[in-house]
Amino acid sequence: MPETSTISSIEEERAELNAVANALSKYPRLVSLVGYLAEQYFAGKCDEISEYNIATEAFGRSKTVFNATEDSIVRVEAHRLRKRLKEYYENEGRLHPVRLSLPTGTYIPVFTRPALSPFPAQAPGEFALTVEESAASRPPVTPPASGGFREHGFRLPRRRWLYAALAVAIALAVLALYKYRRPAAISGEINAESTPEAARSVASAPLSATASVPVRLIAGYSGPPQTDSLGNQWKADEYYDGGSFWVRPAGFVARTGDPLLFRQWRKGDFSYNIPLAPGVYELHLYFVASERDGDNFATFSVAINGEPVLNGFDVVTDALGENIADERVFRDVSPDKDGKLHLQFTSVRGVPILNALEILPGIAHRQLPIRLVTQQVPYTDHEGNRWSPDTYFMSGALSGPRPPVQDTSDPGIYAAERYGHFTYAIPVDPRDRYTVKLHFAEFYFGSPSSGVSGPGGRVFRVLCNGTELLNDFDIYKEAGSFHPLVKTFTHIKPTAQGKINLTFEPILNYATVSGIEVLDESQ
Repeated sequence: MPETSTISSIEEERAELNAVANALSKYPRLVSLVGYLAEQYFAGKCDEISEYNIATEAFGRSKTVFNATEDSIVRVEAHRLRKRLKEYYENEGRLHPVRLSLPTGTYIPVFTRPALSPFPAQAPGEFALTVEESAASRPPVTPPASGGFREHGFRLPRRRWLYAALAVAIALAVLALYKYRRPAAISGEINAESTPEAARSVASAPLSATASVPVRLIAGYSGPPQTDSLGNQWKADEYYDGGSFWVRPAGFVARTGDPLLFRQWRKGDFSYNIPLAPGVYELHLYFVASERDGDNFATFSVAINGEPVLNGFDVVTDALGENIADERVFRDVSPDKDGKLHLQFTSVRGVPILNALEILPGIAHRQLPIRLVTQQVPYTDHEGNRWSPDTYFMSGALSGPRPPVQDTSDPGIYAAERYGHFTYAIPVDPRDRYTVKLHFAEFYFGSPSSGVSGPGGRVFRVLCNGTELLNDFDIYKEAGSFHPLVKTFTHIKPTAQGKINLTFEPILNYATVSGIEVLDESQ
């Protein structure tokens, strides 16, 4: 019989990852490493596993400055993981039917099925089992999903049998307590339990301490800070009470330029109690749902300082689909009388979930401006306004760099374009009215290379929440080639879900846009 076999099922591999993640829960970086490797492995993207990608995506190193010759974090943590896996399978995981390993010289995880000895190894001084004892029959023992106990076909002597029975009783008591305090693991997910230190993060903080604003937390995450597309730092989860950590199954998330915010969840009934200095803030809550049980609504409620703000909230309905990022915005948020912002997530017909939360310095009675450029990097205009990289979109394609436009103080706004048939769902506070500014430039039609010397090369329409803003719209006809064109629309009412939905629909050739502004009109 060979020593190991690489044959194992996906279910067994996921179960073993679940067990390994739990065993490593007190080592946040190792949990992050295992989670990232699992995400790539089950997505069939092992060819994308590299030292650079692990450093920047799992450990939050900067994509622009990371240098593997100067920063050995990946090699160090991979060495630690190999060491911990060796210790794990020499102890509590030694009877697992499937084992996870990270072979030296590679970062690609490997699952093997070891040929286990029918008898456990004897420690020095232990007496051997007799033939009669080893041949005696006893009732079969059903192993737990994660491996656990395994039938070996022998009977222990009475004294050792009593010890074993006592050990099993203790283990069952611990398991019962665990199940009572934590929801059962969802198939295909890794339950990365919080450490006792993390669970006491609120209680251990000084009473006079206030959170540093902006507050950016990835719910259910316990690793090093992560950097988003704007260069903002997102910290590990804190200030929470209740709920559990979960790692989201690998897969694409639509309508976001920052998928790092949607890799983990906090699930269950839970709350946040965030100490803030007196003032006005803007709160952003980020959600994504991977699946829903048929037509059943998985609803929950959210309250701010005891006041309901989301009642019977269903992420799939709100986002218009599974695996679509959903963001809800609340202006005029302030700490309660005790100096803390209290957020409560409560079950209705489903389990509450949260992927991330953000608290920004706010403007009284007005949402902060939203400015987007259809580029992969942020832009600062001549007035000092910060424009975010492209996000909130669905479909379409992003162009490469375009020649500079003329007659504008900010040619950088028009450095690229999103084109095709596409939509945007921009989150806003639903109580207000907004001005929407769309920034266009014609880069192709009207130029010698297009073969179209005048108007009529590109015609499209733009709709907002189902209402037509532009029809038979021809950029070249109004502004010519390589000249900016801004269209402004006022008194835009958001949807009940707090969205400004923009649809760019081709009539002749592709629709296009280079920048979008959403400005609150409240006084």
